[in-house]
Amino acid sequence: MDRSLRLRSFYVFFFILPMFFAACNKFEGDQTIPAYLKIDTVYFTTDYVTQGSKTHNFTDVWVYVNDQLIGAFEMPVTIPVLVTGNQKLEIRPGIKLNGISATRAPYPFIRPYINNNFLFVPDSVVSINPTVSYYNNISFAWIEDFESTGLSIEKTPQSDTNISKTQPSNHPEALLSEYSSYSGFLHLESDKKKFQIASFNGYELPGKGTPVFLEIDYKCSRHFGVGLFANVDNSVVSLPLVVVNKSNVWNKIYINLSPIVTEFNEARNFKVYFESEKGEDEDARFYFDNIKLIYRNNL
Repeated sequence: MDRSLRLRSFYVFFFILPMFFAACNKFEGDQTIPAYLKIDTVYFTTDYVTQGSKTHNFTDVWVYVNDQLIGAFEMPVTIPVLVTGNQKLEIRPGIKLNGISATRAPYPFIRPYINNNFLFVPDSVVSINPTVSYYNNISFAWIEDFESTGLSIEKTPQSDTNISKTQPSNHPEALLSEYSSYSGFLHLESDKKKFQIASFNGYELPGKGTPVFLEIDYKCSRHFGVGLFANVDNSVVSLPLVVVNKSNVWNKIYINLSPIVTEFNEARNFKVYFESEKGEDEDARFYFDNIKLIYRNNL
């Protein structure tokens, strides 16, 4: 268990800038009084039937004016911009890669907000909270939201217990929303000392640097590990990826699978797994929801 829970290092996408910008760049010209852009949040919409839940954890915005990067900013933020009049404004929502604050990037699956005639007024503050959605060319290899009768995730032979749905409907510990009345639940106690669960099916995933991510909503009293089982030459290779810290409230993490899928591009398919153990705790509780395995071709 300890070996499979160790943190695996990740490469960074080639398109991610090495620094997290905190201030804007000055545009050419003599303007000295900036216009101000205020962004408190970014809204997200999905087609629930084909794309699943609209939960998100966009922490940052990457702001472009006339296709020039002004900077990346943690929300809420008020940004001074040295332009005036109608200009092109582009806003890309950003995430913490693998839940790590030091590795931030625009989320590559989200269509940016673009306004080709946004009015900038010097010495004035304009508030905007854009709504964004997935690109049309996103492939959803696996979605598990725990709302169906059956589950697409099951325990492995290494597990003392299995995942189930919260009961009854609309249990207060579940992640509740317009489309969600249940969440996945695991409880470790007494003789149930560890769990390991995996997607029932294996999934063919693209390599060669194609963006592949795993989205997970979770709440847990103890850390857990996430990894992949790669089917390589008729044998299964366990690939630990990240350790997710405990959270007493519902949180969302975006795990970058692209480097490991590219490294094991000879694999026939991959299964996603989750695991943890009770350790010295009297008991441990884990909740999961809105698991999505997604990738985007034709960047």
